[in-house]
Amino acid sequence: MAETVLVVEDEADILQVLQYNLEASGYHVITATDGPTALEAVRIRKPSIILLDLLLPGYSGLEICRRLKGREETARIPILMLTAKAEESDRLVGLELGADDYVTKPFSPREVTLRVEAILRRLRQPESAESLVFSDLELDRSAGAVKVSGRMVNLTVTEFRLLFYLAERPGRLLSRDLLLSEVWGYDGEVTSRTVDTHIKRLRQKLDPAGRYIETVRGMGYRFNPERNGSPQED
Repeated sequence: MAETVLVVEDEADILQVLQYNLEASGYHVITATDGPTALEAVRIRKPSIILLDLLLPGYSGLEICRRLKGREETARIPILMLTAKAEESDRLVGLELGADDYVTKPFSPREVTLRVEAILRRLRQPESAESLVFSDLELDRSAGAVKVSGRMVNLTVTEFRLLFYLAERPGRLLSRDLLLSEVWGYDGEVTSRTVDTHIKRLRQKLDPAGRYIETVRGMGYRFNPERNGSPQED
């Protein structure tokens, strides 16, 4: 059965091109041109992934992202934001709210399709270890659960996958490009800031266990289970 992609875009020409290319790649596409319709579409038929424009009638893309990521039943649906170059600050807010990644207009429909394929492919990949424990931090892959000192921490799918990837390789320096390739499923220097934003949000959510994620300036990140003190900021 084809996976369902919800495309939320109010520009008819962009919506049509995206729908055509995604359907040509074998996806079932549903569409919405405003915020309320998008939320209703998610309620009626939970999509596999959402392509979300930021500037929309009704509710903004950021508000839609905030609402979906704030609900348990929709928090794990991956979101790929469609943004304009002038919307960098909104783009970063979207990533902090839990969006998985973004593409900047004007974009190639093929690039968008490849991003969708990469996000969905990594969600289907078989995993290795089922659980990891580091002092006050517990990760349970089968349940998608994270606990800090016994307290449940709500992470998005991408945040959980990023944390688990780091934690499975304690002490190893991991570059941004490697994390993009292994966690997000593709290479792309233009999206390296995506990694930084997700790391920042992870540290905030894991506090005080965010201290385990170290920044190696100019090189990448490292998970250090022996580290004490406060979470390290970039």
